Amino acid sequence: MKLISSKGYKQVIAWLKKIKKKPFKFQTDAWQYYAEGYCGLVNAPTGFGKTFSMFLAVVIDELNKKDELPKIKTAKKKQHTGLKLIWITPLRSLAKDLARAMREVCDELELDWMVGVRNGDTSQSEKLKQKKQMPEVLIITPESMHLLLAQKSTFNYFDELQCIVADEWHELIGSKRGVMAELAISRIKGMVNKHHPERLLRIWGISATIGNMEQAMDVLVPYEDVLKTIIKADIEKKIQIKSILPDHIDMLPWAGHLGHKLAHKLLPIIHKSKTTLIFTNTRGQAELWYQTLLAQDETLAGQLAIHHGSIDYELRNWIEDAIHTGVLKAVVCTSSLDLGVDFKPVDTVVQIGSPKGVARFLQRAGRSGHSPYETSKIYFLPTHALELVEAAAIKEAARTQNIESREPVVMAFDTLIQYLVSLAVGDGFDDEQIFFEVKQTHAFRELLPQEWSWIMRFITTGGDSLTAYTEFSKVSKDEDGLWKVKSRQIAMRHRLHIGTIVSDAMVKVKYLSGGYVGMVEESFVAKLKPGSSFSLAGRVLEFIMIKDMMAMVRKSKQKTAMSPSWMGGRISLTSNLGAVLRQKYNETLDKEHDDEELDLILPLFQRQAKVSHVPKNDEFLIELINTRDGYHLFAYSFEGRQVHEIMAALIAYRLGRVKPISFSIAMNDYGFELLSEQPIPLDEENIKNLFTPENLAADIVASINSTEMARRKFRDIACISGLVFQGYPGKYIANKHLQSSAALFFNVFSDYDKHNLLLRQAYDEAFYQQIEEPRLAAALHRIQGSKIVIIKTDSYTPLCFPIKVDSLRDNMSTEELSQRIERMTAETEKKNQRRRQ
Repeated sequence: MKLISSKGYKQVIAWLKKIKKKPFKFQTDAWQYYAEGYCGLVNAPTGFGKTFSMFLAVVIDELNKKDELPKIKTAKKKQHTGLKLIWITPLRSLAKDLARAMREVCDELELDWMVGVRNGDTSQSEKLKQKKQMPEVLIITPESMHLLLAQKSTFNYFDELQCIVADEWHELIGSKRGVMAELAISRIKGMVNKHHPERLLRIWGISATIGNMEQAMDVLVPYEDVLKTIIKADIEKKIQIKSILPDHIDMLPWAGHLGHKLAHKLLPIIHKSKTTLIFTNTRGQAELWYQTLLAQDETLAGQLAIHHGSIDYELRNWIEDAIHTGVLKAVVCTSSLDLGVDFKPVDTVVQIGSPKGVARFLQRAGRSGHSPYETSKIYFLPTHALELVEAAAIKEAARTQNIESREPVVMAFDTLIQYLVSLAVGDGFDDEQIFFEVKQTHAFRELLPQEWSWIMRFITTGGDSLTAYTEFSKVSKDEDGLWKVKSRQIAMRHRLHIGTIVSDAMVKVKYLSGGYVGMVEESFVAKLKPGSSFSLAGRVLEFIMIKDMMAMVRKSKQKTAMSPSWMGGRISLTSNLGAVLRQKYNETLDKEHDDEELDLILPLFQRQAKVSHVPKNDEFLIELINTRDGYHLFAYSFEGRQVHEIMAALIAYRLGRVKPISFSIAMNDYGFELLSEQPIPLDEENIKNLFTPENLAADIVASINSTEMARRKFRDIACISGLVFQGYPGKYIANKHLQSSAALFFNVFSDYDKHNLLLRQAYDEAFYQQIEEPRLAAALHRIQGSKIVIIKTDSYTPLCFPIKVDSLRDNMSTEELSQRIERMTAETEKKNQRRRQ
């Protein structure tokens, strides 16, 4: 079909002309491929209209169909025809914005379509309206899609469905939420094929740039019988990256302090911009920075807000609207505002501390200058001196488009079990048909018939070890030959916990006088005493008591307070950024660069070179330092916190085989520390043997408590698969009880059900996600080919200092830590002076 001559295309072009816009080539390509029946993936820079590339493709198709229908004059009001487009989005804050933009387009093109939103924030009355009459466009999260499939008579919803779009696919692909999307798409495709075999259901993804684009498309559209394509925009988004630099390097600490010493330099940037988004990596850091900025400039009161996932929905909504209207001057936020929300007034973005990955940094940069020919401005504010090198590395990686891959999740049996029970709660399922559909997905293409049989036994009887307990016999065969959940209680309990995000039990924070502030984790509240103060949503609150699983608070008179720390706070450096970082360490002393950050940090590197050594790209540095704390081994491989945690345990285990010795371990993104009371038996002879990739798997199992790591992973798996019930709204089961229930199942399966797939999954997740064994093996291979440099000294070096501080942070208050850092710095300076004399 030649799209350019169609009436729908001409109508859309005329409308765009009216609003003084012209489609990009990648958009018209997407419309043409869609018209020809293709599925695929659209990749374009942020702000260039990726949404319109797919939404208008569906609209043009509909306008053309309307044109083909015979014109019948009728006075009757137009009847809504049902669901045409499912738009999957990972974030709730994204949905409202998308719906607004889509409704405007439909109004302008006189297309009588309803656009609906369905997620955790959708009201019950809105859901009931949708049940009676589905909108033509439904913007939905993966969890809500599964909730939809857990309803009765679901197949009626998809009678008119033309297309499924997975927005921000790069965000979903590396998680179990992506697996949820794959399974839901496979079921909807199966229903459409069964009831409307003549119809071609198109599946499209919209994605930012990732390193494995081809694989990303194959995960979303794994079907051999469809035409597939990747549409890449041949346009580049201009990004201006600027570091907020200290006047001299001693202004920035070697480690710690979260960069507050540079807060005064952030204020002029906020004031000269229309609206600034200030990104932090954690919710706790966001709370701290909000208080810091207000303390530095009281005129920001009322113009500065804070946004993260634990703030109450109504407050988040107000903040998002206030950004749109330009009421707010700045918002301190986390990844809650990472994705494609189109905030027109935002012209500046600030990243506080290293984002630890190139893709994440560019995604955040794209939130400013959110239109085609504007330049996205992003400032990088380092939190300690060595992060200046990370700033230079990020600039380099962004310039060369050295962007990380997202590895898709496979064989997530917990997610599959939850999905099958969801189907059984809904209309029921035919096991042969569903096995065929599930096998077609990328996540379960390796699924064996005997594994499928085990899963069916598990959801119907509880498997080999739980047969005696009736509550695990959830699903049974009905007279019509379909597998269904008959118990209303099991169905209700299952619907309450559909999803794959398992956090610590969350406790709502409510004022005594009424009104919600947000949520904190139960483990944080458990540490509070009545009268304790903490900050949330930028407010300092006094804790009074726990009542009905709610933390009752009032406004505190104190100016400062502790910030809640949420789980998953520390992100690990990606391997791409680690490689560029090693390269930048080479360039600093050679001065073969144009990076102002490296010029500024040169004195610190010269200090490092004087007291120790600056590792080159083909070198592996080990520092052996003897202080009054004991004997330290510092090793620098720049592979990220997660890899270093396991590498440290591995080397400690291998050293222990040389000589019985015990260690305490610390690590950061640059390297790790082993600390012992005895001299460490390490020399140039045995070092390559210690860092060998040989016998890696066996040594990892021996060096870390792999059973304990798998046991920790199993808690989430038990919750997702429905083994452990997490409680009712307002009466969630305490985290320690969930943990002990999951541990009980883990022990039973370990003793009596060795072939349990959930047990196997726990070990797989511990090894490949938490331990990152392939990345560890690659790092050890690289070390084998590097020149080993061993330096012995009696004082801390600039490179080891951040690792040492990190090891102290968990056991000290901020005040104690500051004093200890000052003391350590003074001691190091004294030793260096003595050495110089």
